[in-house]
Amino acid sequence: MEKQHDITYLSYFPIEEPLLNHTSVDLRQPGHSYLNNLDMAIFTGTIVQKWLIINLVRAYAKGICEKDFGTDTVRKFLNQSGPFDLIVAPMFNSDCYLSFMYKFEAPVVGVSTLSVMEWVSEKFGLSSNPAYVPNTLSELVNPITFVRRIDNFLMGVFHRLYYENLMVSNGEGIAKKYFGEDLPPFKKLVYNVSMLLVNNHFNYHVPRPLVPAVVEIGGIHIRKIRELPQDLEKWINESTHGVIYFSLGSMIKGHTFPDEKRQEFLKAFGRLPQRVLWKYENDTMPGKPDNVMIQKWMPQLDILCHPNVKAFISHGGLLGTTEAVHCGVPVMVMPQYGDQFTNAKALEANGGGVILHLYEATEEKVYDALKTILDPKFKKQAEELSTRFRDRPMPPLETAIYWVEYVARHRGAHHMRTAAVGMPLYKYLLLDVIAFLLLVFGLVFAASFYVTRAIFRKLFGKKDKQKGD
Repeated sequence: MEKQHDITYLSYFPIEEPLLNHTSVDLRQPGHSYLNNLDMAIFTGTIVQKWLIINLVRAYAKGICEKDFGTDTVRKFLNQSGPFDLIVAPMFNSDCYLSFMYKFEAPVVGVSTLSVMEWVSEKFGLSSNPAYVPNTLSELVNPITFVRRIDNFLMGVFHRLYYENLMVSNGEGIAKKYFGEDLPPFKKLVYNVSMLLVNNHFNYHVPRPLVPAVVEIGGIHIRKIRELPQDLEKWINESTHGVIYFSLGSMIKGHTFPDEKRQEFLKAFGRLPQRVLWKYENDTMPGKPDNVMIQKWMPQLDILCHPNVKAFISHGGLLGTTEAVHCGVPVMVMPQYGDQFTNAKALEANGGGVILHLYEATEEKVYDALKTILDPKFKKQAEELSTRFRDRPMPPLETAIYWVEYVARHRGAHHMRTAAVGMPLYKYLLLDVIAFLLLVFGLVFAASFYVTRAIFRKLFGKKDKQKGD
């Protein structure tokens, strides 16, 4: 908006204050919560959860598409809005939002709020070799073991089949209800997306080869640090040994933390000289020691970047992980679902944190993990990671703005797509070339064999005849 573009913004979190050249379309539904709406009881925190979460993704995608397109605000938007020079649409668990491309005949910049999902890679011609490119829900980091590669490969195959056979058909059916039966197949729409902006960065994640049409913008949400509320500022400043910040993000209900595990954490906190800030949705917490403060909501980025905050206990969500890396704060990660397992492994591999699964957490293990990341040597590793993360030609927000405007200026950016986009698998893997070369080599070998055999028979046949004479 500072660039003076006219922007129409569809969101569950509309901008409340009036802004110049800005129109908000409110997607919120009465009685539905968009924050703190997941109970920890539905997560196991085990490897099995990585496979089961895809069903939650499918159900979520189907429900969101149906609810969004069916609201009065969206129907009004579709009937009265346009034309647009550019559409920015999510590319995560459904392609139903790409229907706006068909409706308004405008180029699209896709946005992935986490690393590239398995089913998105081929749409941009990205290499997704399971030998070294991790699935979003995998834990493939160096050293890459045989078992990890098996898991990565099988998960990738499963996700592609699941997406193509279940998620696409569900999304297309919903979209045609609101955009008409003439709506092209999603496969056709998605291959016309000009660019993908990925909320990730190789410095704190696993590097992978990217094509020009895929740009990493990890850290785009990080803003200038603001002053903390007085009670938090006082609590942090008065802690002689520093503060540990504890949050399981904006989706998980902190107060659904298992009672027996909560007691283990509280006992470990009671043994530490540091104070603890815990994002917790209840007003009270049984057994809370004096060095623990609970609040229902806290300004996370401003807390993490406070110089007296020494450690972060997190579930490994990508935004919180990025903020911790940006601020140079070591993390104890307890992944619960989705990409959190991958984020945790990548952070640990880069020296920014340690992993402690909730199901194995005891007082001693929590205490030992926190003592590890509170060590000044570990803090130095986290600060070095932060320095690498910040060292870029342009800040992530400016990078995103440049490429969005680039696509708008050129009415699309199909010239940035590689020939791999839309290429059949047999061509991409050179199976036809390999088959042809094997056939040629086979024919050459066969011809050489028969010619050589004929020559030898003729030569040795004559000698045998002469010996006989």
